[in-house]
Amino acid sequence: MMAVDAARRRGLLLLLVATATAFVARPATGSALVGQGCSASSPCGSGMRCATCSPLPGSGPAVCSRTTPIDPKIHGTGLPFNRYSWLTTHNSFAITGTPSATGAPIVSPPNQEDSVTNQLNNGVRGLMLDTYDFKNDLWLCHSFAGKCYDFTAYQLASKVLKEIKAFLDSNPSEVITVFVEDYSAPGSLSKALAAAGLTKYVFPPAKMPGNGADWPTLKDMVAQGHRLLVFTSKQGREGSDGVAHVWNYVVETKYGSDGLAMGSCASRAESRAMDSKAQSLVLVNFFTTNPSQSWACVNNSSPLIAQLRTCYDASAKRWPNFIAVDFYMRSSGGGAPLATDVANGRLQCGCDTIAYCKENAPFGTCTMPSSLPSSASASALSSPNPSALRSSSSAPPPTLAPTMSPSSVSSQSSSPAPLSSSSWS
Repeated sequence: MMAVDAARRRGLLLLLVATATAFVARPATGSALVGQGCSASSPCGSGMRCATCSPLPGSGPAVCSRTTPIDPKIHGTGLPFNRYSWLTTHNSFAITGTPSATGAPIVSPPNQEDSVTNQLNNGVRGLMLDTYDFKNDLWLCHSFAGKCYDFTAYQLASKVLKEIKAFLDSNPSEVITVFVEDYSAPGSLSKALAAAGLTKYVFPPAKMPGNGADWPTLKDMVAQGHRLLVFTSKQGREGSDGVAHVWNYVVETKYGSDGLAMGSCASRAESRAMDSKAQSLVLVNFFTTNPSQSWACVNNSSPLIAQLRTCYDASAKRWPNFIAVDFYMRSSGGGAPLATDVANGRLQCGCDTIAYCKENAPFGTCTMPSSLPSSASASALSSPNPSALRSSSSAPPPTLAPTMSPSSVSSQSSSPAPLSSSSWS
């Protein structure tokens, strides 16, 4: 029976990956699909990249993995904002290979692999930034003992804010959410937003819905120019900075390794309980305390989807609006983009993925593509060899995606490997 259930769960994951591939990539003849080997002569389809899953030497050949979710707006913008899910990058500014603008080598670990501009172009719509007053300016920084130093400072906040401004200017139908872990003085953030020309886009806190009410429709937010949601970890910044206190509007899971316990979806200390209905937005964190590309490679697909189902149960039967990960492009298949598709399918139409939603149909009406790529077979879409993954990472091999039917969902079957309790905030 366990073997049958495992096969069924694996089959669903393969089907989800294949459907999303058919729906979003539509590659030209000769292009490789998700999970297939790739090279300069056999490139991946759109919305994917060609790379090894793990960055470690000898971890296997390069394969195609997804970098981009299906556009959550593909079936329209007439739903409340809290009926959409958005791929979110944790510490969006902490990018591999980035030299500090201070001139010092950076010793704090990175969390992402490409620029904020590239993240946005790949469909990321939630950004997590840590702000500090440093060198008479606002910086994006990891802290060491609660302070920003030359060797932990990644870049000036103004650089990333200008990237956000350029994207919003060039994409008039897009909405971005910024979560600020704020260690700056009152007024510092508003000054930086104004200098970047972003103030005109900020959703006014006074117009945000209270007591768990629905948000305006995405269409209305765009029409009113409220295309940048800025949430801060500091209370009382509505007056000084014109931004909202995040936990008045969002329930959020524990972050880091403490938030990855098998079958658990506890809230972080500052947030209300996950089942609180006084907040209408749900944020699920899924990353380790010590950032690991190898861990993301193994866990950013089916274990992430399993965690979303666990958090659905814990969050008063609500799917997440924001899915926050490290190294969002790393996975053994569909990755965080596929998880975002699953959440959007459940939020928008009640289907296993947004690829199954049927336009202009009642909630719960699902359809499947008339045809799938021939490479949707298990052999083409299977994950990297589990033993190779185990040898390149302390994390266990991937667990299998649960079915999304409430009557047949399986919890995440293995917990992430324990990690050091030390942390960069």
